[in-house]
Amino acid sequence: MSGKILIVGDSMLDRYWSGRVDRISPEAPVPVVSIDGVTERAGGAANVAANVSALSGQGQLLSIVGDDNSGRKLDEILAGMGVNRFMHIDPKARTIEKLRVVSKNQQLIRLDFEKGFSADILNQILSLYEKEIGGASIVVMSDYGKGVLESTERFIAIANEADVPVVVDPKGTDFNRYKGASVITPNLDEFTSIVGPCGSPAVLETKAREMIRELRLGVLLITQGSDGMTLYLESGETYHQSSVAREVYDVSGAGDTVVAALSVSMAAGLPWPVILERANTAAGIVVGKFGTAVVTLAELDSVLDGGRY
Repeated sequence: MSGKILIVGDSMLDRYWSGRVDRISPEAPVPVVSIDGVTERAGGAANVAANVSALSGQGQLLSIVGDDNSGRKLDEILAGMGVNRFMHIDPKARTIEKLRVVSKNQQLIRLDFEKGFSADILNQILSLYEKEIGGASIVVMSDYGKGVLESTERFIAIANEADVPVVVDPKGTDFNRYKGASVITPNLDEFTSIVGPCGSPAVLETKAREMIRELRLGVLLITQGSDGMTLYLESGETYHQSSVAREVYDVSGAGDTVVAALSVSMAAGLPWPVILERANTAAGIVVGKFGTAVVTLAELDSVLDGGRY
Protein backbone atom coordinates (compact mmCIF):
# COMPACT_ATOMS: atom_id res chain seq x y z
CA MET A 1 0.00 0.00 0.00
CA SER A 2 1.44 3.40 -0.93
CA GLY A 3 0.89 7.03 -0.03
CA LYS A 4 0.95 8.69 3.39
CA ILE A 5 -2.38 8.95 5.20
CA LEU A 6 -2.47 11.96 7.51
CA ILE A 7 -4.92 11.32 10.36
CA VAL A 8 -6.04 14.25 12.51
CA GLY A 9 -8.68 14.23 15.20
CA ASP A 10 -9.77 13.31 18.70
CA SER A 11 -7.71 10.51 20.23
CA MET A 12 -8.68 8.71 23.40
CA LEU A 13 -7.78 5.82 25.65
CA ASP A 14 -10.42 3.08 25.76
CA ARG A 15 -10.16 1.22 29.06
CA TYR A 16 -12.15 -1.91 29.96
CA TRP A 17 -12.58 -3.26 33.49
CA SER A 18 -14.03 -6.76 33.29
CA GLY A 19 -15.24 -9.10 35.98
CA ARG A 20 -18.08 -11.19 37.29
CA VAL A 21 -21.35 -10.18 38.93
CA ASP A 22 -22.48 -12.42 41.78
CA ARG A 23 -24.71 -10.13 43.80
CA ILE A 24 -26.55 -6.83 44.06
CA SER A 25 -25.15 -4.14 46.33
CA PRO A 26 -26.92 -3.72 49.68
CA GLU A 27 -26.25 0.03 49.42
CA ALA A 28 -28.19 0.59 46.18
CA PRO A 29 -29.92 -1.56 43.53
CA VAL A 30 -26.77 -1.92 41.40
CA PRO A 31 -24.61 -4.96 40.57
CA VAL A 32 -21.34 -5.52 42.41
CA VAL A 33 -18.60 -6.33 39.89
CA SER A 34 -15.54 -8.23 41.07
CA ILE A 35 -12.90 -6.91 38.67
CA ASP A 36 -10.43 -9.50 37.44
CA GLY A 37 -9.12 -7.96 34.22
CA VAL A 38 -8.11 -4.61 32.72
CA THR A 39 -7.68 -3.97 28.98
CA GLU A 40 -6.46 -0.71 27.43
CA ARG A 41 -6.72 0.18 23.74
CA ALA A 42 -6.39 3.13 21.41
CA GLY A 43 -9.67 4.87 20.62
CA GLY A 44 -11.01 7.57 18.31
CA ALA A 45 -8.47 8.99 15.85
CA ALA A 46 -5.81 6.84 17.53
CA ASN A 47 -7.85 3.74 16.65
CA VAL A 48 -8.10 4.91 13.04
CA ALA A 49 -4.30 5.24 12.99
CA ALA A 50 -3.89 1.81 14.63
CA ASN A 51 -6.15 0.25 11.99
CA VAL A 52 -4.27 1.99 9.16
CA SER A 53 -1.03 0.54 10.55
CA ALA A 54 -2.57 -2.94 10.96
CA LEU A 55 -3.70 -2.78 7.31
CA SER A 56 -0.11 -2.00 6.27
CA GLY A 57 -0.94 1.60 5.43
CA GLN A 58 1.50 4.46 5.88
CA GLY A 59 -0.25 6.56 8.52
CA GLN A 60 0.71 9.62 10.52
CA LEU A 61 -1.41 10.73 13.48
CA LEU A 62 -1.77 14.33 14.66
CA SER A 63 -3.63 14.61 17.95
CA ILE A 64 -3.61 15.91 21.53
CA VAL A 65 -3.29 14.27 24.93
CA GLY A 66 -2.95 15.57 28.47
CA ASP A 67 0.19 15.43 30.59
CA ASP A 68 -1.04 12.38 32.47
CA ASN A 69 -0.74 8.62 32.82
CA SER A 70 -3.58 7.99 30.35
CA GLY A 71 -1.79 10.00 27.67
CA ARG A 72 1.46 8.16 28.30
CA LYS A 73 -0.36 4.82 28.15
CA LEU A 74 -2.02 5.76 24.85
CA ASP A 75 1.35 6.74 23.40
CA GLU A 76 2.82 3.43 24.59
CA ILE A 77 0.00 1.47 22.90
CA LEU A 78 0.48 3.33 19.62
CA ALA A 79 4.26 2.85 19.74
CA GLY A 80 3.74 -0.89 20.21
CA MET A 81 1.56 -0.94 17.10
CA GLY A 82 4.12 0.91 15.01
CA VAL A 83 2.00 4.05 14.60
CA ASN A 84 3.85 7.17 13.43
CA ARG A 85 2.47 10.02 15.54
CA PHE A 86 2.74 13.59 16.75
CA MET A 87 0.89 13.65 20.08
CA HIS A 88 0.84 17.22 21.35
CA ILE A 89 0.71 17.44 25.14
CA ASP A 90 -1.67 19.98 26.60
CA PRO A 91 -0.69 20.51 30.27
CA LYS A 92 -4.01 22.22 30.99
CA ALA A 93 -6.16 19.38 29.64
CA ARG A 94 -6.53 15.70 30.39
CA THR A 95 -6.37 12.81 27.98
CA ILE A 96 -9.83 11.78 26.79
CA GLU A 97 -10.67 8.44 28.36
CA LYS A 98 -13.64 6.11 28.15
CA LEU A 99 -13.83 3.56 30.95
CA ARG A 100 -16.24 0.68 30.44
CA VAL A 101 -17.16 -1.80 33.17
CA VAL A 102 -17.99 -5.14 31.56
CA SER A 103 -19.31 -8.49 32.74
CA LYS A 104 -19.85 -11.48 30.45
CA ASN A 105 -19.09 -9.21 27.48
CA GLN A 106 -21.93 -6.84 28.41
CA GLN A 107 -21.26 -3.21 29.24
CA LEU A 108 -22.73 -2.27 32.61
CA ILE A 109 -21.65 1.37 32.60
CA ARG A 110 -19.37 3.76 30.72
CA LEU A 111 -17.54 6.60 32.41
CA ASP A 112 -16.05 9.42 30.31
CA PHE A 113 -13.15 11.59 31.44
CA GLU A 114 -12.21 14.72 29.51
CA LYS A 115 -11.30 18.37 29.79
CA GLY A 116 -11.22 20.85 26.89
CA PHE A 117 -8.00 21.67 25.04
CA SER A 118 -6.37 25.10 25.14
CA ALA A 119 -6.47 27.44 22.12
CA ASP A 120 -2.66 27.51 21.91
CA ILE A 121 -2.42 23.73 21.51
CA LEU A 122 -5.23 23.67 18.94
CA ASN A 123 -3.37 26.30 16.92
CA GLN A 124 -0.18 24.24 17.13
CA ILE A 125 -1.98 21.22 15.70
CA LEU A 126 -3.30 23.33 12.81
CA SER A 127 0.18 24.72 12.10
CA LEU A 128 1.74 21.25 12.12
CA TYR A 129 -1.03 20.01 9.83
CA GLU A 130 -0.20 22.78 7.34
CA LYS A 131 3.45 21.65 7.34
CA GLU A 132 2.65 17.95 6.95
CA ILE A 133 -0.11 18.19 4.33
CA GLY A 134 2.34 18.42 1.44
CA GLY A 135 3.59 14.87 1.97
CA ALA A 136 0.15 13.31 2.29
CA SER A 137 -1.88 11.48 -0.32
CA ILE A 138 -5.02 11.29 1.88
CA VAL A 139 -6.25 13.19 4.93
CA VAL A 140 -8.55 11.50 7.43
CA MET A 141 -10.46 13.70 9.87
CA SER A 142 -11.73 11.67 12.83
CA ASP A 143 -14.26 13.92 14.54
CA TYR A 144 -15.61 12.83 17.92
CA GLY A 145 -16.67 16.36 18.84
CA LYS A 146 -13.98 16.70 21.52
CA GLY A 147 -12.29 19.82 20.14
CA VAL A 148 -9.24 18.86 18.09
CA LEU A 149 -11.18 19.57 14.88
CA GLU A 150 -12.72 22.79 16.13
CA SER A 151 -11.41 24.53 12.97
CA THR A 152 -12.91 21.89 10.67
CA GLU A 153 -13.48 24.26 7.76
CA ARG A 154 -9.84 25.40 7.87
CA PHE A 155 -8.52 21.83 7.91
CA ILE A 156 -10.59 21.02 4.80
CA ALA A 157 -9.62 24.25 3.04
CA ILE A 158 -5.90 23.58 3.58
CA ALA A 159 -6.27 20.07 2.14
CA ASN A 160 -8.23 21.37 -0.85
CA GLU A 161 -5.58 24.02 -1.51
CA ALA A 162 -2.94 21.26 -1.48
CA ASP A 163 -5.15 19.07 -3.72
CA VAL A 164 -5.21 16.29 -1.11
CA PRO A 165 -8.46 14.29 -0.75
CA VAL A 166 -10.17 14.54 2.65
CA VAL A 167 -12.07 11.66 4.26
CA VAL A 168 -14.27 12.73 7.20
CA ASP A 169 -15.82 10.53 9.86
CA PRO A 170 -18.42 13.11 10.98
CA LYS A 171 -20.05 13.97 14.27
CA GLY A 172 -23.06 16.04 15.28
CA THR A 173 -25.94 17.50 13.31
CA ASP A 174 -24.13 20.30 11.46
CA PHE A 175 -22.61 18.72 8.39
CA ASN A 176 -22.10 22.15 6.80
CA ARG A 177 -18.78 22.11 8.65
CA TYR A 178 -17.65 19.40 6.24
CA LYS A 179 -18.48 21.26 3.02
CA GLY A 180 -15.90 20.56 0.34
CA ALA A 181 -14.70 17.24 1.79
CA SER A 182 -13.93 14.46 -0.67
CA VAL A 183 -15.67 11.71 1.32
CA ILE A 184 -17.82 11.65 4.44
CA THR A 185 -18.87 8.44 6.18
CA PRO A 186 -21.92 8.91 8.45
CA ASN A 187 -23.85 5.98 9.79
CA LEU A 188 -27.55 5.84 9.02
CA ASP A 189 -28.61 7.33 12.36
CA GLU A 190 -26.26 10.29 11.88
CA PHE A 191 -27.49 10.79 8.31
CA THR A 192 -31.21 10.65 9.13
CA SER A 193 -30.77 12.96 12.13
CA ILE A 194 -29.98 15.63 9.54
CA VAL A 195 -32.13 14.76 6.51
CA GLY A 196 -35.07 13.05 8.23
CA PRO A 197 -36.41 9.48 7.89
CA CYS A 198 -35.53 7.46 4.82
CA GLY A 199 -38.18 4.77 4.44
CA SER A 200 -36.82 3.18 1.29
CA PRO A 201 -33.58 2.87 -0.71
CA ALA A 202 -35.00 5.32 -3.26
CA VAL A 203 -35.61 7.99 -0.60
CA LEU A 204 -32.19 7.31 0.89
CA GLU A 205 -30.55 7.86 -2.49
CA THR A 206 -32.52 11.04 -3.20
CA LYS A 207 -31.48 12.57 0.11
CA ALA A 208 -27.91 11.32 -0.27
CA ARG A 209 -27.59 13.06 -3.63
CA GLU A 210 -29.07 16.24 -2.19
CA MET A 211 -26.38 16.20 0.50
CA ILE A 212 -23.66 15.59 -2.08
CA ARG A 213 -24.80 18.66 -4.03
CA GLU A 214 -25.29 20.90 -1.01
CA LEU A 215 -21.96 20.03 0.62
CA ARG A 216 -20.00 19.70 -2.65
CA LEU A 217 -18.86 16.19 -1.77
CA GLY A 218 -17.16 13.74 -4.05
CA VAL A 219 -18.43 10.64 -2.27
CA LEU A 220 -20.95 9.88 0.46
CA LEU A 221 -20.66 6.52 2.23
CA ILE A 222 -23.58 5.64 4.51
CA THR A 223 -23.02 2.69 6.83
CA GLN A 224 -26.21 0.86 7.80
CA GLY A 225 -25.29 -1.78 10.36
CA SER A 226 -26.84 -5.12 9.50
CA ASP A 227 -27.97 -3.73 6.13
CA GLY A 228 -24.40 -3.15 4.99
CA MET A 229 -23.26 0.11 3.43
CA THR A 230 -23.98 2.19 0.34
CA LEU A 231 -21.56 4.39 -1.60
CA TYR A 232 -22.86 7.33 -3.61
CA LEU A 233 -20.54 9.05 -6.09
CA GLU A 234 -20.91 12.65 -7.23
CA SER A 235 -20.72 11.34 -10.80
CA GLY A 236 -23.99 9.43 -10.31
CA GLU A 237 -22.95 5.84 -9.61
CA THR A 238 -24.27 3.97 -6.59
CA TYR A 239 -22.68 0.86 -5.08
CA HIS A 240 -24.09 -1.25 -2.26
CA GLN A 241 -22.58 -4.04 -0.18
CA SER A 242 -24.65 -6.23 2.13
CA SER A 243 -23.26 -6.86 5.59
CA VAL A 244 -20.85 -9.78 5.74
CA ALA A 245 -20.70 -9.97 9.55
CA ARG A 246 -21.25 -13.52 10.79
CA GLU A 247 -21.65 -12.45 14.41
CA VAL A 248 -21.96 -8.98 15.92
CA TYR A 249 -20.01 -9.05 19.14
CA ASP A 250 -19.22 -5.35 19.68
CA VAL A 251 -19.68 -2.33 17.38
CA SER A 252 -17.28 -0.10 19.37
CA GLY A 253 -14.88 1.57 16.96
CA ALA A 254 -16.31 -0.11 13.86
CA GLY A 255 -16.55 3.26 12.12
CA ASP A 256 -12.84 3.80 12.76
CA THR A 257 -12.04 0.54 10.99
CA VAL A 258 -14.27 1.46 8.03
CA VAL A 259 -12.52 4.81 7.60
CA ALA A 260 -9.10 3.19 7.91
CA ALA A 261 -9.83 0.47 5.32
CA LEU A 262 -11.37 3.03 2.97
CA SER A 263 -8.44 5.44 3.21
CA VAL A 264 -5.79 2.73 2.82
CA SER A 265 -7.60 1.45 -0.26
CA MET A 266 -7.92 4.98 -1.67
CA ALA A 267 -4.19 5.58 -1.11
CA ALA A 268 -3.51 2.39 -3.08
CA GLY A 269 -5.53 3.75 -6.03
CA LEU A 270 -8.16 1.01 -6.00
CA PRO A 271 -11.51 1.52 -7.81
CA TRP A 272 -14.56 2.47 -5.75
CA PRO A 273 -16.37 -0.90 -5.91
CA VAL A 274 -13.23 -2.59 -4.55
CA ILE A 275 -12.76 0.10 -1.90
CA LEU A 276 -16.34 -0.46 -0.74
CA GLU A 277 -15.89 -4.22 -0.61
CA ARG A 278 -12.73 -3.92 1.48
CA ALA A 279 -14.27 -1.40 3.90
CA ASN A 280 -17.42 -3.49 4.30
CA THR A 281 -15.47 -6.69 4.86
CA ALA A 282 -13.21 -5.02 7.43
CA ALA A 283 -16.33 -3.84 9.28
CA GLY A 284 -17.72 -7.37 9.25
CA ILE A 285 -14.52 -8.67 10.82
CA VAL A 286 -14.10 -6.04 13.52
CA VAL A 287 -17.65 -6.24 14.91
CA GLY A 288 -16.89 -9.88 15.71
CA LYS A 289 -14.18 -8.78 18.17
CA PHE A 290 -14.56 -7.49 21.70
CA GLY A 291 -14.08 -3.80 22.31
CA THR A 292 -12.19 -1.29 20.24
CA ALA A 293 -10.07 -3.42 17.92
CA VAL A 294 -8.10 -3.52 14.68
CA VAL A 295 -8.27 -5.62 11.52
CA THR A 296 -5.00 -6.76 10.00
CA LEU A 297 -4.25 -6.92 6.30
CA ALA A 298 -3.81 -10.70 6.61
CA GLU A 299 -7.27 -11.06 8.18
CA LEU A 300 -8.88 -8.89 5.51
CA ASP A 301 -7.21 -10.66 2.61
CA SER A 302 -8.03 -14.08 4.07
CA VAL A 303 -11.76 -13.30 4.24
CA LEU A 304 -11.77 -11.71 0.80
CA ASP A 305 -10.09 -14.85 -0.52
CA GLY A 306 -12.90 -16.99 0.87
CA GLY A 307 -11.59 -17.65 4.36
CA ARG A 308 -13.66 -17.71 7.53
CA TYR A 309 -13.95 -14.98 10.17
